[in-house]
Amino acid sequence: MPRQHRARTAADGSGTVPPASELRPDCGACFALCCVALPFSASADFAVDKAAGQPCANLREDFRCGVHSRLRTEGFPGCTVFECFGAGQKVSQVTFGGRHWREDPAAARGMFAAFPVVHRLHELMWYLSEALELPAARPIHRELRRSLEDVDRLTRGSAEELAAVDVAAVRGAVDRLLLRAGELVRATVPGRRRSRRRADLAGARLRGADLRGTDLRGALLIAADLRGADLRAADLIGADLRDADLRGADLSGSLFLTQPQVNAARGDDLTRLSPRLSRPAHWSPSPKGGAPGGR
Repeated sequence: MPRQHRARTAADGSGTVPPASELRPDCGACFALCCVALPFSASADFAVDKAAGQPCANLREDFRCGVHSRLRTEGFPGCTVFECFGAGQKVSQVTFGGRHWREDPAAARGMFAAFPVVHRLHELMWYLSEALELPAARPIHRELRRSLEDVDRLTRGSAEELAAVDVAAVRGAVDRLLLRAGELVRATVPGRRRSRRRADLAGARLRGADLRGTDLRGALLIAADLRGADLRAADLIGADLRDADLRGADLSGSLFLTQPQVNAARGDDLTRLSPRLSRPAHWSPSPKGGAPGGR
């Protein structure tokens, strides 16, 4: 039976916002869309090539992954990084009402086409919902809430309506709001607020750096040494954190950090994260059994 949407009324009584659970993966309510709809190429992230719409060879009949507990050792670390932001269960249970691509092959193409659209829209909803939790962004909360409601409404359209969504235009409008929200938060950080937007910081030595309030939107931080760095109130939307060393870093107040970014980085028990994020299973324990930080 398809799951029902349970919106909640906003704190100020203006409109409704979707529950946070809708923006987190529920693989038990999804028909493994990420394992079928999306393509991948043989690389350091994936052991083999797979075309879009082709089921992964590791996918079982019950829609579970046959190597889920061994993804990294089997050559599929890319799967451990991916996050659908709840798009999988939305398409499976709402757009297609609980029908899956195996029992209804005629609907498969529409389902696979809808998934990446809803995935991108749900990611925008994740950012907007975070912005609504930022007290410093209160001056634009009403606009943020209206935008969240509008994007949520788009995700509930039919497969045909989803195919017609101009995701780039939607993202552009949302990004302008998120930029304003980030600026309002970063303005609360004392001292000069630096901009390293889209900076090439791959491999940079930033151990122990005070990066509070820094604009790191779209920055290239691949394999950067950020051990012990303070990234509170730093805007990390779109930053590439693949293999970045976050051991002991404080990201508890970082702006617009997502689970895929965290999953792609390296950290330990001393890495501090927002309660919105989960500590990846592959992160190492802290040396000498130090006290954990974050979630």
